[in-house]
Order: sequence, then structure tokens, then C-alpha cells
Amino acid sequence: MTDDLKPPTPPLGLHGDAPRRGMVWRGVRLVLLGIAQVAALVVASWLFSGVRVSGLGAATVAIAVLAVINALVWPVAVRLTAPLIGLTVGLFTFVLNGVAVQLVDTLVEGFIVDSFWWALLVALVLTLVNVSVGGLLHIDDDHVWRQHVARRLLRRRGHIEHSDVPGVLFIQIDGLGADVLRDAIATGHAPTLAGMVGRGTHQVLDWECDLSSQTGAMQAGILLGDNTDMPAFRWFEKSTGRVMVSNRPADAAEIEERQSSGRGLLAEGGVSRANVFSGDADDAMLTFSRLHDRSGAGDRSSLIVATPYALTRIIVLAIVEIGRERREARRARRLDVQPRMHRGGSYPFLRAGATVALAELTQAMLVADIVRGVPSAYVDFVGYDEVAHHSGIRSSDALDTLQRTDDQLRRLFSVIPSAPRPYHVVILSDHGQTQGATFAQRYGESLGDVVHRLAREPVEAPVAVAEGWHNVNGMLTDVAATSSVLGSTVRRATKSHTVDDEVRLGPHDDSEDEIHDGEIVVLASGNLGLASFAHLPGRATLQAIDDRYPGLVAGLVAHEGVGFVMVRDAHDGDLVIGAGGTHRLRDGEIIGDDPLAPFGPNAARHLARTGSFSNCPDLLINSFYDAESDEGAAFEELIGFHGGLGGAQSRPFILAPTVFEDPDEPIVGAAAVHELFSRWLASVQPSGSADQDH
Repeated sequence: MTDDLKPPTPPLGLHGDAPRRGMVWRGVRLVLLGIAQVAALVVASWLFSGVRVSGLGAATVAIAVLAVINALVWPVAVRLTAPLIGLTVGLFTFVLNGVAVQLVDTLVEGFIVDSFWWALLVALVLTLVNVSVGGLLHIDDDHVWRQHVARRLLRRRGHIEHSDVPGVLFIQIDGLGADVLRDAIATGHAPTLAGMVGRGTHQVLDWECDLSSQTGAMQAGILLGDNTDMPAFRWFEKSTGRVMVSNRPADAAEIEERQSSGRGLLAEGGVSRANVFSGDADDAMLTFSRLHDRSGAGDRSSLIVATPYALTRIIVLAIVEIGRERREARRARRLDVQPRMHRGGSYPFLRAGATVALAELTQAMLVADIVRGVPSAYVDFVGYDEVAHHSGIRSSDALDTLQRTDDQLRRLFSVIPSAPRPYHVVILSDHGQTQGATFAQRYGESLGDVVHRLAREPVEAPVAVAEGWHNVNGMLTDVAATSSVLGSTVRRATKSHTVDDEVRLGPHDDSEDEIHDGEIVVLASGNLGLASFAHLPGRATLQAIDDRYPGLVAGLVAHEGVGFVMVRDAHDGDLVIGAGGTHRLRDGEIIGDDPLAPFGPNAARHLARTGSFSNCPDLLINSFYDAESDEGAAFEELIGFHGGLGGAQSRPFILAPTVFEDPDEPIVGAAAVHELFSRWLASVQPSGSADQDH
């Protein structure tokens, strides 16, 4: 390996200050946080009759003694009270915090709390100070503590391997389009990513999704090198009579078995975190395809409660996130923001699960992975994607979520200088999002309703659980399988919602039901619709469909909300039919206006590929796309959407280290990304060197 492929020192060019200067500045910030805690204690004594502090000196000593108690006593207390923490769904940690404050009462003269309840109140006040002031000062004590705990734990188990062979971290920001990234860098919503580009250590590369532009197919291509026969996020298989859903654990496992060659991106000692597929990693956690396979996976989720305030902090941040969502939803209604969708019910809790709990757990695991020096890792942060679906791709709360993800990356990168190997970091997205009012909002009926009206036959249109619910349930299922305090907590809390060892919160997924009565199955993946005729064997032809359902195809094509319909003609092969013309995919012949004109130069290529799939639906229906307004319409109830063709959903990005070779040609398709990443890995990790000890 040549020196020019080694990460710069300090790694990534992300830390401009010398280590000693960074330590001094961190010490200053910790002192400032301590001052804020002391001030909070004094204010609490003014506000609450049951709390008395004789002065600043007593408050300072109390905070110092509490810090020592937390450092020395907390790990033992958590271990001894693990059953109670599990029984109370983690709330017993509040009790431990209160007990710690009462212990300070007995040790520090001039600090008095009249009862346990006052002690508990003091503990909550200090937690709020830690979360708010620590965030303003960019301090994450849990994060720092976790790396020390992880390093000590892993060293004791012999899991740390020192090597001068660089590792590669692939970090996916789900659903972030290249255009939104560039805007975020310019407007200050992604300062960490902006610094990487500004220092010249990284460059932004555009790439183009396959059809369908969604996480399941893109991760199959990137991680496994093959996403054939995956026409959408969910699809109906005539051969089995089942609806397959990419991130439903049993389906994901079956899909990975079909697609995997055993030589995935992470096959050589890599780890998979919070993904749909494992990339053939031996160690996979929060990964749908391996949710029930614990072999090789460590119990690193326990790091989430490594400090007395860790679980409390997550709860507080989740409550703040719920409040933030309710506030933004009210603001959108008051200002009549368009497009807009209903964001009540359980969605605020779902959002908090994706943007807080899942993000914190993912970060904790990746910290441990870096500390033990894994040769490669692929991790997915889903917060931006979840919020953009409901708020809009450039909404204030979507960009705020992106900025918090950017800050998580900054904290993750701070671990790298002390890792047992140098690291290159690749940031990427799996797809972008396009925006617009939904199909049902615009036309007062769903795609299933339209097909039913035109065909005059029963239609099965299974209601699919939102992608976010699968993400949260996958997280809870994986954590519940661990032997940690957190695992015990989750098992007890979700016992009544667990089926076959899978946590299933949220609405029922109708796509799990077998298709019985309906002759026509209609599914949606963003603005991509799929209609299959269960009673017609194989791929139904246009002639067979017209014979059985006269006017169905013509009615769909004429609908204002439909951009085109792809169907197989018995003589001419796959046809893409629009309101003003037809595009024959076999030879590119166009009659009338080209229906693919608004959808990009590679639209015909993508559709021809999908038409070759064994699971291609009888009718592939794409919503309209208006390039002037940059809008389309999802067949699901999402205003930021992806899955079909049209707009920014097909334009994700790769933030690539400049030391890696540039691609020889435009990157089109997830398999091309897999080939590029594999070359990059091979350039820094010659065969057999990734796990070499030094």
C-alpha cells in the first residue's frame, strides 16, 4: 500500500487543532458545563422549598462529589439493579439518580434535600442542564464515556486489534439527495460535511439510482452487488402468492439469501449496523436480514446506559423531539404550508424513535466498532429520511434533523484519532427524495380506488406499515435479543407486542396477509405503483388485460396523476404508454410524444431492466413529474417520497475521500457503487491484510 492512500494525520483532516489544544478546549467546555450545573443547583434551592444549598462553595462541592459517585458507583449500581431497570422499562434509572443525589446530601455539608422526591427533582434538573448546555457546548459526556467503557471492555475480552492497515467506514444518510446536501453545506446545516469538503479531504460525487429508488434495492446493490428481481420496496410474487417487503425481517432474510454471492462488501471482517442487508458481514446488528441471527454480534447496545444520565438523556431527548414535532406540525397548519400531511397520532413517537433512540444506539455501536478497530463498517442513519417524508425535504425540521446527524458524525469522528487503526470515511446516501402533495390529496382517491373503478373488479390494496415503524421495530427486536440491561428493559416493555420474537408496534401490516379474494393486487412504493393480476399466470400482456378489463390501461394512462404505464405487449415487448404517446423499449421507437421525456436520459434503460425481472408487475405505474415545479405525487401518504422515477429521488451522493480513485464514468445503479467501493477497499486493504495484527 502506498503512503498516498493512507488517511491524513490527523485522520480525515477533520480536526484542525493539535490534540493537546483540543484537550484543553474540551477541558474548558467541561468546566463551563460544571459552572452551569452549579448555577442550576443554586437556582433550584431558590425555587424549591425542599432543596437547600448554603452557597456557591457547597454547590460546587456537591457537583464534584456527584461526579465521583457517578464514575465509581453507577456501573455497580446498574449491574445490581438490572432486573428492576428492566421491570420498570428503564425508569428505575431515575430512582438511581435520586439515590445518588441523596448520597451527596449525606456527604456534603451545606447541601440538603428534604426527601427522595426532592432528590429526584434535583437529578432531573441536572439532566436537563446536561442535555441543553452540553449540547450548546458540543459536549457529549455519554459519547466520551462510551469510548472509554468500550475500550476497557473490549481490551479485557481481547477484541482490540492494532493495525496500520486503514479501515473504511461507510456512513449512509438515508434519503438525502445530492441537491439538498449541497444546499445544506452552503447554508450551514451540515458544518461537519462542509469542513470535509472545504479542507479538500473529500469531494461530492453524484450517482443515479436504479429503479426502484429506495433503500431495499439500493442496499442490496451496494452491499451485495446484486439487486435484480427487486422491482420496488414491496412487490407481489405470483409464484408464491405473497407480498414481499424489503425490510420485513423474514422477507429481508429470504431476499439476501437470493441475492448474496457470499462476497459482499463487508465479507472480509466488516460489520453491518442499522441496515436492511448485511453485506455478508459476520457481525450484523440492527440489520433486518439478520435480525434473528446473533452469531458474531456483540452486546454493545449495553453502552447506551454506560452513565447515570444516559438513558435519562435519551428519554429527555425523545420528549423534546416529540414536542418539536408537535410544534412544527402546528406551525405548518398555521402558515398553511403546502404540501402538508396529517402528522398526529403515533407519528411523533415514531419520529422520536427514529431520530433519537435508533440514532443513539447506532452511534454507541459504531463507537465500539471504531474502538476495536474493525476493518470496515456500513451504517445507516435514518432520521432525515423519516422527517423529510412527513415534513418536506427542505423543511426547517428536516434540515434541523440533518444538522443533528451532522453533529453526530462530528462526535463519531472524534473517536478515530484514538482508534487502533487509521480510517477513511465515506459518506453517502442511498437515494434522494422528490416532493409534492400525495395522489389521494390531489384527486380524492387512491391508486387502488382508481384501478377498482376502471376494472370494476375487486382489488387487494394491502395497507403497508410505514418504513419508519419497521426501522423502530427492528431496533427494538435486536436490542431485546441482547443480555444487557437495555435488552431486558425492551423485552418487558414490548412483551405484549412481540410475535415470533419480533417486536411489532404500530399499525398492522396488511401485506402480511395472504392474497385471497382480490383478483388484482395493487401496491405502492412512493410514486411507483404496481398492479398484478393474480389469476393471470406469468406476465400478463396488454392484450390479455384489455380483453379482461376493457378500458383499464387506457383509463390509467389518461389519468392526470399518472405519468406513464409500462406493460408488455404480446408482439412489441415492453411498452411505456403515456397520455400523448408510446415508447417501445425494445428498440427505442417513439410514437407521438415521448412519455419518458420528463424522467431523465436513463429512464428507458431503467425500465427495460425492471421489465426483465421475474417479479416485474403486470402494470408498472409511475406518477406524473412536473420538472418546472419539481413535483410529483406519491401513491402513499408521504409528501417527501422515493421509489419511482422523477426528480431528485434518483440523485443521491457519495462524499468520497480525495485519496481514492475517481470513477471512470458516471455512476449509474447501485451495483456500480458496489464495484467502486470494492475497489476502494481493495486499494487500502490488500487481500488478507484487513485483519492483520500489528
